[in-house]
Amino acid sequence: MTPRILILGGTTEARQLAGRLAARGGFDITLSLAGRTENPVAQPVPVRVGGFGGANGLAGYLGAEAIDLLIDATHPYAARISANAAKAAAMAGVDILALRRPGWEPVESDRWTLVDSGEEAVGALGTEPKRVFLALGRQELLPFETAPQHAYVIRSVDPVEPPLAVPNARYILARGPFAEADEAALLAELGIEVIVAKNSGGSATYGKINAARALGIAVILFRRPALPEVPDAASVAGMLDLIDHRWPTAEKRGV
Repeated sequence: MTPRILILGGTTEARQLAGRLAARGGFDITLSLAGRTENPVAQPVPVRVGGFGGANGLAGYLGAEAIDLLIDATHPYAARISANAAKAAAMAGVDILALRRPGWEPVESDRWTLVDSGEEAVGALGTEPKRVFLALGRQELLPFETAPQHAYVIRSVDPVEPPLAVPNARYILARGPFAEADEAALLAELGIEVIVAKNSGGSATYGKINAARALGIAVILFRRPALPEVPDAASVAGMLDLIDHRWPTAEKRGV
């Protein structure tokens, strides 16, 4: 019987993993997207869009669809989804693996301030007006309305609706990856003094961190949330190794 795999996606790695597995053949793969992005990138396998209704709903789906393996390849900050995934897998008796890209680590000359919330980030900005680059999801932006003295540049994949209730905000619609040279030029042109971002890890959005280091720009970085302890891999290649361990390829079996 063909193994059935459900990938909880929304990340570049999820799409890459789905593509690699599809190219291999021998798996029935569904990629699940939350549906928060208005124009998602084309995916290489069948896609399911929308929530499941919490852990109970996801557990029901896993059972109804006879899923053999659940792979949590969601964003590192999707803590609630990851928690629901681990709980649902346990309820349904389905194995779960997580694809978790490592976070960025500070190096010498980085000017990082670590925070746990938007409110802490606002406090870290201080009271003096600054030019601030916000590289955050729409859900994390609201606390910055309490600091209208700053001039904000807000970059997002989808439009921020409604716009922030602040007097000075510029919106940039763009999807990564972003090259370091382009990031440095943008930050310099806009006179950015502080970047506020998540520690997303990976290379797609690391350009702004490198650029900030080179330009001496301060970075306020959200700490990563705690995630459930499940078997995990740090890369697509590592996840493929875990899957191969569970379902050895014909070549590895010597067939």
